[in-house]
Amino acid sequence: MKAELDPFHAIAIGRLAHCLQSEGQTVIHMEFGQPSTGAPSSAIARAHEVLDTDGMGYWDSTPLKARLARHYWETYGVEVDPLRFVLTCGASPALVLALSSLLSPGDRVAFARPGYVAYRNTVKALHMVPVEIACGPQTRYQLTAAQIAALEPAPAAVIIASPANPTGTILSRDELTAIADVCRTRGIRIISDEIYHGLTYSGPTHSILEVEPEALVISSFSKYFSMAGWRLGWLLAPVEHVKRAYTFAGNLFLTAPSLSQHAALAALDSREELDAYLAVYTENRRLLLEALPTLRLSAIAPPDGAFYLYVNVAHLTNDSMALCEALLRETGVAIAPGIDFDPVGGHQFIRISFAVSTAEIGEAIERMRTWFAARDAGRLA
Repeated sequence: MKAELDPFHAIAIGRLAHCLQSEGQTVIHMEFGQPSTGAPSSAIARAHEVLDTDGMGYWDSTPLKARLARHYWETYGVEVDPLRFVLTCGASPALVLALSSLLSPGDRVAFARPGYVAYRNTVKALHMVPVEIACGPQTRYQLTAAQIAALEPAPAAVIIASPANPTGTILSRDELTAIADVCRTRGIRIISDEIYHGLTYSGPTHSILEVEPEALVISSFSKYFSMAGWRLGWLLAPVEHVKRAYTFAGNLFLTAPSLSQHAALAALDSREELDAYLAVYTENRRLLLEALPTLRLSAIAPPDGAFYLYVNVAHLTNDSMALCEALLRETGVAIAPGIDFDPVGGHQFIRISFAVSTAEIGEAIERMRTWFAARDAGRLA
């Protein structure tokens, strides 16, 4: 049986945005979850050096894994054997690797709705069964231990994300502990997407490994490290699962890009530059939150981390894709429709990425202010 996947609608918005750009329209790209900044300068310099001196080939960087292990100790107080890191071509293959090496076709995998579109589609592509749990303002758009405890039958695995996409909400250490306890009791494996770690605005973000060492962790250099195009991520697997994960990775993906591994090692020691990027996102977030009431947009998920605002537009539309397309064509501001993240309620939500320059945020606010005001006035007329 062929797997039937849902479209990634933000990609369609992105294609339209580039088409309009080619016709001369000025577009502000806020539709994708990627930093507008480049890799840190030290990473770029290291890449130039490697290109000039190394023919490269299939490679798995032992120094990078050792440095990642130190990162987990320094950041979370968790001691990790470097051999537990399976380097991948971005976080997306790490998700495929975690699911395919851990579970079997037909297994049920639970996760929050709204949630990242690829959770649902990757689970379906691997012929597993997605179990989407509706999460709204009452749970801060996050899964809770109580919701997982109530699932019957118990799923084989649960995917958690903190900070989450599209909402930016964060799970507290207490809630992570409760989730870990429930999953341990019920025999549910935990896959934790921690790709947005480092991008927080309301206190520290905890790793699931602080409370559950047997969890599988997915992360990458795409977000905080501003290296989306370098396609480098990792799966951090439990000790007893590492050999199987490596076997699957070697057969499905060979190795991660060699050049990116060299550059990433330098990026891990570029905190000052990367924290300057975070300062830009912090200001962008502040400006958008301040402007939202003037756009007649006030119902949002708490943006604790990542670089998104997930906004309720039910007072304006029941077709978020049409709203995003109209906004793009008429103002040149590209944002993502909520239907990517919630096929049930997402028709009334939009996601705005603020990982662009502060100047672009200011321009986007001005363009959207007039557009949303006119749309709201037309609704009330």
